[in-house]
Amino acid sequence: MNDKPLLSITDIAKAFRKTPVLKGVDLELRSGQMLAVVGENGSGKSTLLKIVVGLLKADAGSFRIRGTMGYCPQESLVFDNLTVRENFQFFGKAYGLTDWQQSSDRLLERFQFAQYSDYLTSEVSGGTRQKLNLCLALMHDPDVLILDEPYSGFDWETYLHFWGLTKELLERGRGLLVVSHLIYDRDQFDGVHELVDGVLRCD
Repeated sequence: MNDKPLLSITDIAKAFRKTPVLKGVDLELRSGQMLAVVGENGSGKSTLLKIVVGLLKADAGSFRIRGTMGYCPQESLVFDNLTVRENFQFFGKAYGLTDWQQSSDRLLERFQFAQYSDYLTSEVSGGTRQKLNLCLALMHDPDVLILDEPYSGFDWETYLHFWGLTKELLERGRGLLVVSHLIYDRDQFDGVHELVDGVLRCD
């Protein structure tokens, strides 16, 4: 069995206008692990997240992802002028999936919103949009799933489905990283790390 971490973050540093935000962040996420990064607003969580998903360049340090990554942002990335099904098709082709329809059918059934598959995304509820946002991050079965403030967008039904799916993903050796200012169900996590003064501390 390969014991190399799925995600390695090493000595990441970032400053804005000479003000340090990250001062040497280290983190390892391994197969079958779910970790959380928490911190107050302005602590640097979003900056770290943007670096890991490739939206921002670090000033120093490095990170490595082994395998594929799925990213579920706090603000949904769905296209309002497409139907729910067309969003799956668009992202499936972007991922290079030949079986995107099979994957979408499975997720629509799992999260119980197949009845909205032909609705324009602009016509569905916020809860359904967040289900779609999560499913688009999952449809290519990523090795590492990164979720930004998931609780703020999940309705109760999605929240329950999320924990059921989480258990299955971890049993299959996937790694999950949750970034949030507030963590519920702390006993579900293998580790909770707090970002304070630009460094991560194990809580």
